[in-house]
Amino acid sequence: MNVINLIKQKMMKTPWTKYYKKEERKIKVEDISIYEMLEKSSVGREKNIAINYYGKLITYKELFYKINQAASAFKSQGIRRGDVVTICMPNTPEALISFYALNKIGAITNMIHPLSGEQEIKEYLNSTHSVMLIMIDICYEKVKNVIKETDVYKTIVTSASDSMKFLLNFGYQITQGYKIKKPKRSEEYVYWKDFIRKGLNYREEHQVATTKDTPAVILHSGGTTGSPKGIILTNGNFNALSEQAKIVFKDVELGTKVLAIMPIFHGFGLGVSINAPLVLGCEVILIPQFNAKKFDKLIEKYRPNVLFGVPTLYEALINTKNEHLNLSTLKYVISGGDSLSSTLERKINVYLENHHAKVKISQGYGMTESLAAVALAIGKCNKPGSIGIPFPSNYIKIVKPGTQEEVTYQEDGEICISGPTVMAGYLDNEKETNEMLQIHKDGMIWLHTGDMGTMDEDGVVFYKQRIKRMIISSGYNIYPAYVEQIIEEHPAVMKCTVIGIPHPYKIEVPKAYIVLKNGYNPITIRKSIKDHCKKNLASYAIPYEFEYRKSLPKTLIGKIDFKKLQEENSEHRKNVRNEK
Repeated sequence: MNVINLIKQKMMKTPWTKYYKKEERKIKVEDISIYEMLEKSSVGREKNIAINYYGKLITYKELFYKINQAASAFKSQGIRRGDVVTICMPNTPEALISFYALNKIGAITNMIHPLSGEQEIKEYLNSTHSVMLIMIDICYEKVKNVIKETDVYKTIVTSASDSMKFLLNFGYQITQGYKIKKPKRSEEYVYWKDFIRKGLNYREEHQVATTKDTPAVILHSGGTTGSPKGIILTNGNFNALSEQAKIVFKDVELGTKVLAIMPIFHGFGLGVSINAPLVLGCEVILIPQFNAKKFDKLIEKYRPNVLFGVPTLYEALINTKNEHLNLSTLKYVISGGDSLSSTLERKINVYLENHHAKVKISQGYGMTESLAAVALAIGKCNKPGSIGIPFPSNYIKIVKPGTQEEVTYQEDGEICISGPTVMAGYLDNEKETNEMLQIHKDGMIWLHTGDMGTMDEDGVVFYKQRIKRMIISSGYNIYPAYVEQIIEEHPAVMKCTVIGIPHPYKIEVPKAYIVLKNGYNPITIRKSIKDHCKKNLASYAIPYEFEYRKSLPKTLIGKIDFKKLQEENSEHRKNVRNEK
């Protein structure tokens, strides 16, 4: 960056810096790999617990031993610098070991959801030119149908039970494992333990010198709006997030227990709730399969200090109605991955207080394109309804949508992000990359998020909603998130989601999908909810239609699937027209 641009940068509005000490405002990202940073940070704590998997404890020393074994195995099977290897797994030790081992040898990991459909798996493998696949055994039935149509020459098969204690492993096999159809051992399909043995005789050096700008991971956008895209993240992106975490999470210390529920194939899971905590010396409790109804039991069992989750996860917690749950061990309760309504935020904070927690929920903000975390409402900047302030070395500004023109404080606009966790770009998609990553007059690269928000005079940011979700009805701007918040304040409503539907002359009008609390009936309560809307909403923002459901569709990571609701609504209206 030249001198003129540095001057422009210093003239930027950065009121949030007052929340940081002077030495905290900037971070330094070393020119090393993700693996090297973890290795460097782990010196002196080799005996500390790194991973807790169903009670099986793995120390940092043991973790690195397993990573080195896997690195030798990958090299022995032909994986080299720059090769793409797909990991299709839930949160298991084998998934993490593979991730770090591949990073150590300079390969790129492509992380995908094990519940993806077979055609999706095929597309993910082909679009990334993957040459090897590491999969959980439950995926075999899908993988076998498409694997020959890809460049994958070897598939490593793992089981959820591979790292379980003996008795738990035995129990898993006789209750669930025997039901899973698995491939026969062959050159194409190699089981994890056999794979590790293949590297025992590998004697060559397997660590590769890697820079912070080298691509390390490919994650995929959720696809709730538009088509899913491969997002290229670098070693520096991950290491920057870890450095920021050291400053932001001041109460994290060696041995702090982090409940890793968010999946490894999601930026929030891999970057925020697994890699950064490991760099900070935490004990990461891996949860491969989450059961919302047993969330309270999970907390009782492990007594974590840090929770990371999407809003629906915390909604599940407060609905468990466990009066005896003690949350006094919690240091941080972080919500991200989706917007947290003010109504739900208040309910969660009441629940936390009633269960002896000394903290309030903190809402974070980010995108997969920025490794899922760029701002957090924590400490003095945790204003109700806000997403807080940017992490150190991150910048946020609000611009008039469709422009690079910055708006004034308290004015709505598009949230733009600049900082060291912003992606390198979209995989093989220069057009979309250039639309998302724009160079402004200050000479900095800004990620245009497509999210609406405001910033106050303190630099605290408030998220509104996706620009694409905004409903324009007869020229009026309607914010679904606000309508949802109002409806959820009705005592009978558990959850509400609002979408825009076509209208013959208003162009678009809001439609509300509502899930009621137990004991309430749509027939008897609908008038009360409509009256509540008339009292609290402008006439143009009152939903044109109300639909009552027992549940709302969610994406694979637990977000409300707005795209699915739009598709269902369009299909319904099409069928109605055809019947006429």
